[in-house]
Amino acid sequence: MGRIFVTGGGKGVGAAIVRALAAAGHDVDFTYRSSAGAATALCEELMAAHPGRAVKAHALDLSHKEALDDFCASLESETFFGFVHNAGQPYDALAAMMQQDKAEAAMQVNFWSFTRIAKSLMRGMIRARAGRIVAIGSVAALQGNPGNAAYAASKGALISYCRTLAIETARRGLTVNVIAPGFIDTDMMAPYAAYREAMEKQIPAGRFAKPEEVAGLAAFLMSAPAAYVTGAVLPVDGGLTSMIGVHR
Repeated sequence: MGRIFVTGGGKGVGAAIVRALAAAGHDVDFTYRSSAGAATALCEELMAAHPGRAVKAHALDLSHKEALDDFCASLESETFFGFVHNAGQPYDALAAMMQQDKAEAAMQVNFWSFTRIAKSLMRGMIRARAGRIVAIGSVAALQGNPGNAAYAASKGALISYCRTLAIETARRGLTVNVIAPGFIDTDMMAPYAAYREAMEKQIPAGRFAKPEEVAGLAAFLMSAPAAYVTGAVLPVDGGLTSMIGVHR
């Protein structure tokens, strides 16, 4: 099995992805921003549960371009089979009220950090003629939602970039795909706790996703049977994007 690089792997969906990849037999390097204790505990837990697996945590703030550049320079001497960009930064504001600096900060973490890391990791993948790249997008990029303009734009940029990257690299043995989750039961949804019941009623499946349900798809996309899946945008949303959204 190959070595996988995951951004934002310290908690939530990212930690579930790291767990799923380690369970599938991969070595995993992941970044975290502030959850040092959780990241260390995750490494220890997984290496104990899967003897022989190497799981390493790296402190990195993806919003700091200089720190990201320095880190990416160190990545270029390493060899990775896969890359999962899970790190994300929310920003909710109506388009008419959007603050440029906050929108740019979300774009840096959600999109530009992905392109920067992918550029570094792709070189080794192309040389090896084997590699898997997965970006965690959002259904917000597929369906309009008030207050999501900046966040949706950053996730929409991921989709367009990944589709292009997929066709540029397909003949070199790489696959590039986007997972577009709906509402996931993580800390990021905590601010909406008061609205959760009403939100769940609007989802065809009637509930939020479990982090493991997103992680399982990420692990599949790193597996041998997924070698012919590239350029895809895969919603994991309980049917949300299939629905017209007007209720009788």
